[in-house]
Formats: sequence, structure tokens, C-alpha cells
Amino acid sequence: MREFIESIVKMIVDNPNEVVVTEKNGEHTLICELRVNDTDMGKIIGKHGNMANSLRMLVAAVSAKEQKHTVFEIIDPKINR
Repeated sequence: MREFIESIVKMIVDNPNEVVVTEKNGEHTLICELRVNDTDMGKIIGKHGNMANSLRMLVAAVSAKEQKHTVFEIIDPKINR
């Protein structure tokens, strides 16, 4: 899943070298966190959140095929976690 998300996001952003996707595996759930450069956040979220919703829909479709629930999070680079 990580490679799938990275390949799509790298085509969208201006700073593809700063795209980081981390996966956290659970028994039945996979959590994918996306981090991009601060200047690329607008492109990833999109107008009215349309791009983010589209990315979530693609991730849901791929994870359904793999029969695993996936949570896709876009992490704001301004917030330290």
C-alpha cells in the first residue's frame, strides 16, 4: 500500500523527494500516514478537500481488494507528533 500511495502522490506534488508514507500494521487494520512538504499540502488536500477524498477513495478500493481495513491520514507538517 505504501508504494501505491507514494507513486500517486509523487505525481501530484512539486517536491516528490519529501513524500513520506509510513504504515502501522494492526491485526485487522492498516494505518497509512502521508507527510509532504508544507508547500504541497494545498495540492494534496485540494479545493474543498476533493483531492484528499479522491486519495482516500483509491486507498479504500485497493484495501478492499486486499480484504483489509485501511485508515489513510494526511499529517500536517506544522504539527509535531
